[in-house]
Amino acid sequence: MSNTMEYKDYIGSVEYSHEDRCFFGKLEMIDDLITFEATSVDELETNFQNSVDEYIETCKMLGREPQKVYKGIFNVRIPSQLHRQAYQKALTMGISLNALVQQSLKNELAKP
Repeated sequence: MSNTMEYKDYIGSVEYSHEDRCFFGKLEMIDDLITFEATSVDELETNFQNSVDEYIETCKMLGREPQKVYKGIFNVRIPSQLHRQAYQKALTMGISLNALVQQSLKNELAKP
């Protein structure tokens, strides 16, 4: 069972509160905090989709992009020794450090 839902390329986390006897979640991978809740699975799906639609509409009214953009550039902070080892590995492979990191991420994400 997955703890996420998808709609219009948005991902929502899903949790259950036994104490409140309800499902709740939030839109993931965005800068804003958008939450939803429900007492049934059907209601959860509907409320999640409504939250996405309302979020997109609100962003349009505010004149801004609705979701954080992933540009393919990010900084990674690693220990200097690991940096050195990675650079040495890239040199021995005849590729750039950037190519080594890309290859390593692809390999890791391809694992089941």
